[in-house]
Amino acid sequence: MAGYQKLSKRPSIRDGLIRNQVTTLLWTGKVETTLARAKAISRVAEKLLTKAINTYTDTVKVEKDVVVDGVTTKKQVMNDGPKKLAVRREIMANVYDIQEQRAPKESKSDFIARTQDIKHPLIEKIFNVYAPKYAQRKEELGQGGGYTRIVKCGPRRGDAAERVIITLVD
Repeated sequence: MAGYQKLSKRPSIRDGLIRNQVTTLLWTGKVETTLARAKAISRVAEKLLTKAINTYTDTVKVEKDVVVDGVTTKKQVMNDGPKKLAVRREIMANVYDIQEQRAPKESKSDFIARTQDIKHPLIEKIFNVYAPKYAQRKEELGQGGGYTRIVKCGPRRGDAAERVIITLVD
């Protein structure tokens, strides 16, 4: 038996579908889909989250020269370590790059100030929000994994496919 489900799609379409739904799951926290797709999404999302959890603390402190008004000063910057950088690149290869959206009543200047230093918001969310949260959960429970939950919603109208909602656990 293969290690993945074919989902009745060609490989390129299947890979794009899973990639899109994993991106949506990690960005919004939940996705409504069919049971077979949810199982495929769960496998990919949990592997990506596990890699992020295992490497999110790998940082290196570096001093950089910064020129401000013709004056050179040294500034300490935290960079990703080699393991975290490799995982970051792997996650970037497996999810789409989602850009931050402006809040409904947020001014343009506030939006620019909030998103000025963030180039890849989904990747930052994975490493800064999900990884610490699930690492703490891993220490408390003494086990890793189980970051997604699948809740059945009943058959879909039209083709009677089993509908489910896949969410990230709290």
